[in-house]
Amino acid sequence: MLRELRIENLLLIERAELRLGPGLNVLTGETGAGKTVLAHSLDLLMGGKAKKGIVRSGAPEAWVEGVFDLPPEWHGDEELADLLDRIPAGSEEVVLGRRVSESGRTSAFVGGRSASAADLQLLATRLIAFYGQHEHRRLTIGSAQLAMVDRAAGLKQQERLNEYGSLWRRRRELARELDELLGRDMARERDLDLLRFELDEIEAASLIEGEKEVLTEERDRLRHAEGLREAAAGAGGRIRGGEDGEGAVGLLAGATDALAALKGVDADLDSLAGRVESLALEMEDVGLELGRYLERVEADPERLAELEERLDLIDRLGRKHGGTIESVLAHGAWCREEIERLEGGETKEAALRLELEAAKASLDQAAKGLGRARRKAAGELAAEVTADLEDLAMPGAVLSIELPPVADGPGPSGGESAEFMLAPNPGLPAQPLRDTASGGELSRVMLALAASGAGDRRTLVFDEIDAGIGGNTAAAVGERLRQVADGRQVIAITHLPQVASRAAAHFTVEKSTGAGSVCATVTALDEDAVVTEITRMLGAGEGDEAAARHARELVMANR
Repeated sequence: MLRELRIENLLLIERAELRLGPGLNVLTGETGAGKTVLAHSLDLLMGGKAKKGIVRSGAPEAWVEGVFDLPPEWHGDEELADLLDRIPAGSEEVVLGRRVSESGRTSAFVGGRSASAADLQLLATRLIAFYGQHEHRRLTIGSAQLAMVDRAAGLKQQERLNEYGSLWRRRRELARELDELLGRDMARERDLDLLRFELDEIEAASLIEGEKEVLTEERDRLRHAEGLREAAAGAGGRIRGGEDGEGAVGLLAGATDALAALKGVDADLDSLAGRVESLALEMEDVGLELGRYLERVEADPERLAELEERLDLIDRLGRKHGGTIESVLAHGAWCREEIERLEGGETKEAALRLELEAAKASLDQAAKGLGRARRKAAGELAAEVTADLEDLAMPGAVLSIELPPVADGPGPSGGESAEFMLAPNPGLPAQPLRDTASGGELSRVMLALAASGAGDRRTLVFDEIDAGIGGNTAAAVGERLRQVADGRQVIAITHLPQVASRAAAHFTVEKSTGAGSVCATVTALDEDAVVTEITRMLGAGEGDEAAARHARELVMANR
């Protein structure tokens, strides 16, 4: 049940707080006074999109907040577990909020904590069932009619629908996979040829990770072999000496001998002599190493050509398959897997066909179970609504529900569609509801359908569902609304005194103009104020005692 509804700066309303109770709650007011604000505020709480210009002129933002009883069964609902964590333990109520900025941006709140519009939809649609004038059009849509039949079939039907939906998606996925496989048959051999060629090329190359760097170093050395030999020979000659003169080794040896003659006289000189001796030894060792290096470095044109060819192959494969040896090897592994998959296509096709056949059989079985439950529920729902229409000033009207099979076999919603048929008067053949019912008749059918929701304890909200009717029909609709509200909460936005007079709680919206602005005020009415409002709704002016007396009689008769 919706306990409180708080509205700030929404359309014409600056601030309003409605304390709603069980039974029938009505909201009335002059045309254009702002009654639709209630519908807009509830739509926002249900996660609806904020309409342009919904923020009251001059205000920075609009705010809507609803305080609902927390259904005990929610605590066992896994789908709501994350959202319920935001609500204090032991709480018996849940607060939903929505803020709309002047720019149109919205924020959602659950239990005072940030949420999303989808979170509000998940919660609020389990708390409120909204029936507005736009529902007339929805009532004529086949998918909506089928959903009503499924709701009438009870909670078990939802389990069937969930199971059926899973089976249908699985069958669709298998069919898509088989179509894709068959579509590749024509290109399979071509693809296999290309993949085998690429794999053979990669395998023939026998690539090794890291070899490019090693080969590049060896190639560069061979390319510069002559220069390397000349450099090593020149340096070695200067170190070892030759015909042109004494080399660095001889000079250092002479320096060592000169210093050795005075060894032990001065510690500082001895230290320097040690360093010179170390240099002489190191110089001699470097000279030997340069000699050995010179022997190793040889110009080998054949090896150089071999290296150039190998590196060219590596670069060519790299350009084709990702740039590095690692990426080439990875592409080879992928080719190998693709070849195995394509070569196993016939086996895969046979397995897919068997799996698809089994999925279709399971889907057909599930569709039959859905259909049986729908036919039973459709008969019961049609009989219940027909009986209600008798009480709603449509004597002799008969609603029937046809469930024609889907032309191309079971679809995403099952094996049948739904068509609500109405014979509004005795002797007339039943016609589709969208073709035969007037606005007033659609309103009454909708009320009867809303009232048939066995086990549905949500708050029912009717936004001028009584539009287009009057007189005895209006009285019948008002009485039916009160009956529907027995044991549950119903909120009705209405312009009919026959409906308003039956309310357990009555609120009115009044518009006032002043200081260049328009403002609407929502007021809870006591008994005398209710009589005054009913008098206005009867079309009487102030001081019309007969109308006031009639209004009081209406109110007292329906208490």
